[in-house]
Amino acid sequence: MPASSVDVVMLTVGPLEENCWLIADRHTREAVLVDPGDEAPRLLDAVSNAGYTLSAIWLTHAHFDHVGAVEEIVRSHDIPVRLHPLDIPIYESATSSAAHWGLSVTQPTAQTVALAEGDRLQVGNASFDVWHLPGHAPGHVAIIGEGLCISGDLLFAGSIGRTDLPLCDPRAMHNSLQRIATLDGALHVLCGHGPPTTIARELSSNPFMRGLARPIGA
Repeated sequence: MPASSVDVVMLTVGPLEENCWLIADRHTREAVLVDPGDEAPRLLDAVSNAGYTLSAIWLTHAHFDHVGAVEEIVRSHDIPVRLHPLDIPIYESATSSAAHWGLSVTQPTAQTVALAEGDRLQVGNASFDVWHLPGHAPGHVAIIGEGLCISGDLLFAGSIGRTDLPLCDPRAMHNSLQRIATLDGALHVLCGHGPPTTIARELSSNPFMRGLARPIGA
């Protein structure tokens, strides 16, 4: 990971092996959880055992595998849940969406605080910019700063997120990939599934970033 003022912990949770990212200012010990998808007790233990103070949940999008631990976390910590408003319908149907795949999550009931393009998020003294990058979901965002790009399900190592789910938009996904390709190649990409990567690595090897493939339907 890049040398910066933040600690980064990857916590892979749930049957879909979703990556929740624990991001903390190592000096102030303030922390956020990005996309807490499942296994709330394990996520809360990771925060507590490291001596962090949890201040917020940030959601790149609201698919059930990214929000399944939200309800239990908010019950034990009175913290805001940040989400782009276009993903609220997905957030509000998490339980029914999971059931469609034969899975179970606790429906989050916490009111969300809006994320929008151009917002600046803070954790301790560390700053992150919000980019609205729809396609995989209408309100999908990436969170960028401190040498990191938290990409959610936009960009994976060697691949991209699905565009064949309800409310996906393949053309928007293609445009979002073109936009993320303009980022500094040195940025470390913290993906929603699979291992971390870098923008440079994906520009050199990912067919969707090299223009050799397009999202299904684009």
